Amino acid sequence: MTAAELISNIFLPLSLAIIMLGMGMTLVLSDFTRIIKYPKAILIGLTNQLLLLPIIGFSLAIVFNLSPVMAVGLMILATCPGGPTSNLITQICKGNIALSVTLTAIASIVSVLTIPFILSYALSYFGSDTNVTIKLPILNTILQIMVITVIPIAIGMFIRKYREKFANRMEKTMRIASTIIFILVFIAVLAANFKLIGTAMKEVGLVTLLLNVVTMAVGYLTAKLFNLNIKNAISITIESGIQNGTLAFVIATTILNNIEMGIPTAAYSIWMFITGGILMWQLSKRKTIGESK
Repeated sequence: MTAAELISNIFLPLSLAIIMLGMGMTLVLSDFTRIIKYPKAILIGLTNQLLLLPIIGFSLAIVFNLSPVMAVGLMILATCPGGPTSNLITQICKGNIALSVTLTAIASIVSVLTIPFILSYALSYFGSDTNVTIKLPILNTILQIMVITVIPIAIGMFIRKYREKFANRMEKTMRIASTIIFILVFIAVLAANFKLIGTAMKEVGLVTLLLNVVTMAVGYLTAKLFNLNIKNAISITIESGIQNGTLAFVIATTILNNIEMGIPTAAYSIWMFITGGILMWQLSKRKTIGESK
């Protein structure tokens, strides 16, 4: 197993699962029932993730007149859901963690259906039809969500329910640990994509930066347009701009068998950690903010 495979297959999932456990210790069941009872935030977040993000990606590919391979690579990224990293950043930014986790889970499952449809159109439109049938591993996707996200969070919530004092004592420690692991994950991503980074930044550095910044801005503006509170706005902003880069790279290199299509993901991964880090630096200083609505 290569260093990159060791990082992506073992280190990253294990690190993120530990973070999810810590998040679970800050949550109670009512956090989830509240957002289900008032689903406006979920609907806005999913609209940004599943509809507006691909439209923005498609528009940027046309405006920047990207080559067919780079355009499809950008669309692969734009069709992917958020990942556990977005939940981590949301926690440190003091957003609505329950909303973030819910959006990640729902978008990950729904995208199994939307990704093949959108990418088939993108391949045809940009003239890079590889004559492959795009089928995502539904069972593996759901299993990944369960193992990395749902189960650790459920264990954390169980600990909070029966050992609340311990969970409260651990909150600050887990927040610090989350920041450290975020930095380690960023270093791991750099190491795993080291050979591609130079090429990626040269070819699609600007367009991927714009995709990241614009989608985050749209996420925040739509949340405020519909009068969501700041915690929900933070969650939707982050979910809109932090994509599941691992899934995008798997689609490019394994399903479409084209490593060049993974170049936009390499560039985007760097930008999303930088912008996510800036948000964490600024928003982690805030006092805990009001409840969701």
